[in-house]
Amino acid sequence: MIPNQGPPESPMKVVMLVEDDDETREALATILEEARYRVLRAANGAAAWSLLQDHGAACDIILLDLMMPVMNGWDFRRKQRESASFSSIPVLLMSAGGNIASSCVDLGTSDYIAKPVEVSELLNKIQRYCS
Repeated sequence: MIPNQGPPESPMKVVMLVEDDDETREALATILEEARYRVLRAANGAAAWSLLQDHGAACDIILLDLMMPVMNGWDFRRKQRESASFSSIPVLLMSAGGNIASSCVDLGTSDYIAKPVEVSELLNKIQRYCS
């Protein structure tokens, strides 16, 4: 069991998890939920954009895969950055690609997580940018 990330009386932070691989998305969501985060799940950028419009004010951080069908991470991030309502939500890129650090700079995201995801690194970075 992963320890609680904050005092029990504090409201749960909301992580939007944007990942096209069903197994990876569910595994990461389970880890985040066990760490006491509320998780909004999206299988691609278009679904994430719709969720953001529905829950944007409540979203504390976005964990964004880059390579996805329908709307990839680059297109989602560009759309998010153009929106006055959502541009300030921190984004952690997530990819197995070798140039994720340069993509992080190009897209102006807070940080990145390399796949395969290291759980302690993921939780540390989410806590850092979500508090």
